[in-house]
Amino acid sequence: MSKFLCFLVLIITTTDTEGSAQSKLIEHNSQGWIAYVNQTRLSQKWGIGFDGHLRTKEQLFNGLSQAIIRPAITYYLNEDLKLTAGYAYVNLFPSDNHKNISMPEHRPWVQLQWQNKFPKLKFIQSVRVEERFRHKILNNDQLAQGYDRNYRMRLNLSIQYPLSKKKFAPGTFSFAAGSELMMNLGKKIIYNTFDQNRFFLGFHYHVNKQDYIQFGYMNVFQQLSTGIQYKSTNAARLFYFHNIDLRK
Repeated sequence: MSKFLCFLVLIITTTDTEGSAQSKLIEHNSQGWIAYVNQTRLSQKWGIGFDGHLRTKEQLFNGLSQAIIRPAITYYLNEDLKLTAGYAYVNLFPSDNHKNISMPEHRPWVQLQWQNKFPKLKFIQSVRVEERFRHKILNNDQLAQGYDRNYRMRLNLSIQYPLSKKKFAPGTFSFAAGSELMMNLGKKIIYNTFDQNRFFLGFHYHVNKQDYIQFGYMNVFQQLSTGIQYKSTNAARLFYFHNIDLRK
């Protein structure tokens, strides 16, 4: 656990150091993020998943910024290690450089996730690589032909700690913390190899043995393509994690 906490501190410190090393312009914002996340276990080795996300644009509840649907298929190497491949469709609602039209984005991705379970601690790590195809913009009212393409690597670390003697039993709460570091890769990435860091603090309410509701605070610190412009978003996050096991 101590190593994990040290790594979280390192990520946050590194992110801040990169920003403070140069003159930077930071835009502050607040959003609401809601999501439904499903994982269905079909057999000992195979499973499928689906998650849907909706994010507001500003001032916590005003407008919409993104909608995401993300189906996936999972191969279980063992009970603590799984490999997942999927596709995400992202709708970017009208924004600064496409004020009157939404911009679609397509993301095929692959992820390796492993977890360590202790009597009073769950420790989950994942590495994801996604290919991003963002539709080109002609002007505020029209999409152009073709897509801009790049890759992004996502490193995610999270912990869960029970707040009850019943541990993760139905009707109990647990503390949750995590950090996800994202790095841009590709020929067109010049000034923002560091994309963003998402730091989360919150709680899980365990609905039953498999499902839980996650709620809490998240800060998203993102570097834009200019290299000197940043966004710091304070987000209220509410996710429902729905796990189904169809094994006999």
